[in-house]
Amino acid sequence: MNWSVYLSGEIHTDWRERIVQGVEEAGLAIEFTAPVTVHEASDDVGESILGQEERSFWRDHKAARINAIRIQKAIKEADVVVVRFGDKYRQWNAAFDAGYAAALGKSLITLHDESLTHPLKEVDGAAMATAETPEQVVEILRYLLTQK
Repeated sequence: MNWSVYLSGEIHTDWRERIVQGVEEAGLAIEFTAPVTVHEASDDVGESILGQEERSFWRDHKAARINAIRIQKAIKEADVVVVRFGDKYRQWNAAFDAGYAAALGKSLITLHDESLTHPLKEVDGAAMATAETPEQVVEILRYLLTQK
C-alpha cells in the first residue's frame, strides 16, 4: 500500500529529514510532499513573478496565495498530514494547515514539544495523534502501513 504524507510546519530544524530517513530505513512505501521550505523563496515568490509592491500587505498576500496553490493540492491529496510546531517561531501557517486538513477530514498528526501542549490543545484535539519526536511519527506510520 502506497501512502502520501504531507509534512507541514516549521522549517528551522531537521524534523522532516528525520522522518523521511526513518521511513526509508523502515522500507515503508510513502511519498512525502511539503511546502516550499526556503523561507526567502516562499516570501518573495509573489513579487518575483507578479511584480513589486509598495505595501507589505500586498507583497505577503501575493506570496501566500501562490504558495496556497501547492499547499492545498498537497493536503487534499495526502492520506496523512503531519504538522510540526516549533518553539522558536509562531507558525500561524502551520496552524492554518492543521485546520484545513481537519476541515477536509484528513488524518492529522501533530508534532511538538510538551511545552506547547497547552497552547495547541485545540489543534491537538483535532489530531488523530500527537507526537513529541519525529521518530514517534515514523513509528505511527510504520504501524499504519505494517500493523507492527
